Amino acid sequence: MRSLPVPPALLRGWLAAACLLLGQAGAADAAQLVVRVEGVDEPLKAAVLAAVEAAQYGKRDVTEAQARRLLQRADAQAVRALEPYGYFSAQARGTLDPSGPVYTLVLHVSAGEPTRVASLDIRIDADARNQREVRDALSAFAPAQGQVLDQAAYERSKAALQAALGASGYLDAQLSTHRIEVTRATRSAAIELEWQAGPRYRFGPTRFEGAQFPTALLDRYIPWREGDFYTQQQLLAFQQRLIDSDYYAMVQVDPAGDEASAGSVPIHVQLAPAKRTLYTGGVFVGTDTGPGVRGGLQRRWVNSRGHKLAADVLAALWLKTAATQYTIPLAGLDNHTWSFGVKYRDEDTDTASSRTFALAATDSRLWHGWTRTLGLKFLTGDFKVANLAGNTTLLYPELVLARKRADEPLFVRDGWSLTLAARAAPEQLLSSTRFVQLGADAKWIHALGERSRFIARGSLGTTWTADFNRLPPELRFFAGGDRSIRGYPYQSI
Repeated sequence: MRSLPVPPALLRGWLAAACLLLGQAGAADAAQLVVRVEGVDEPLKAAVLAAVEAAQYGKRDVTEAQARRLLQRADAQAVRALEPYGYFSAQARGTLDPSGPVYTLVLHVSAGEPTRVASLDIRIDADARNQREVRDALSAFAPAQGQVLDQAAYERSKAALQAALGASGYLDAQLSTHRIEVTRATRSAAIELEWQAGPRYRFGPTRFEGAQFPTALLDRYIPWREGDFYTQQQLLAFQQRLIDSDYYAMVQVDPAGDEASAGSVPIHVQLAPAKRTLYTGGVFVGTDTGPGVRGGLQRRWVNSRGHKLAADVLAALWLKTAATQYTIPLAGLDNHTWSFGVKYRDEDTDTASSRTFALAATDSRLWHGWTRTLGLKFLTGDFKVANLAGNTTLLYPELVLARKRADEPLFVRDGWSLTLAARAAPEQLLSSTRFVQLGADAKWIHALGERSRFIARGSLGTTWTADFNRLPPELRFFAGGDRSIRGYPYQSI
């Protein structure tokens, strides 16, 4: 009997129907897989979940057969996940509950006793070992002898030592031996590391690209002499000085390692000038000044010698000022500058009014962690305090020491500042009266959560003078206002 051929269209229909029925049957048996880990805490629990294949199916449906295959592999995967944390005798047993609306796979994990470092042998050439950065990295190496063998900490410590060698000038340092031997029977490990430090490089010539100034002016920012030993700390200090100069929008300082020769490495500096002239302006309302407007101009460099010019004007209900300052940066590594300024001030408060004109010349530089400013000031004008009117002319030297620490320069969450000032005027030198004045201002900021800060301010001062009525309000001590004793008008005390 001869069979009749099946039409292709009918055959395709039968196959599609069969596939649909099989898919529906599989879907009916499928459910979401949930994995739980018991017996260990973080970070071991997270390590197990990251390593177990079944946990990757958390948002997908699986059949019971698939879930059981994943269960068979889960025990070994969980045990291996704990080895990088020093647990080489861990045990894991998984169970599967397919009876509920989801398949629940529970891993019962016992980490066991950890493996500890029995010996730590780190060999580095003596000269390199004596460098401060290398000594610090060695003393901080983890895991140390007696500690649990944490392989992530081990890798971080290796990288830190390599970086310390490079930062100390050993740019060719290579790790020639790195070995960890684990004895499971005694739960102990032996770490062996050896670096070939190679030669210690020195600073070679420094090349600038993209600068708007002659090389001679830029050389004053370099904190080393050519031929000094290379250190990354000096390199970073150099980069920060260029950034702080405010001349550049981009500063990149790199050792040209591919050009190093004869123990010397050239330094390549890539610069992009900042906008030369900066204009500022705005409208404001202040509780101490009233509503007002302000505007300013800053010329980041006036000439090829890097001189700077700044001017600003403020006009508010109770305060009006106009000031200009010319600054000359000087050679050296201590941010040495000369500044010459002129300022007019017209202020009215609840207790005083004054209209004064001031000239100032200052010498500023870094000094033992402080910013030290020596200045000579000339102040003249008319004023009225309470019901007493007066006028004065004073010529006096001034010393100001300022220091601050902050976690962030723009918005401080933790930090402090301290400013100490001393000034004096002998009556014989163009001054209306003699006086000596000492003052201190302190500020402390501490973060309270993500969006709040605690800010404490304090001021302390004293004045000795032959005629107190000849001192203008600028040289007297007042309190009150939003930055002083709140609840009292500005400078009402």
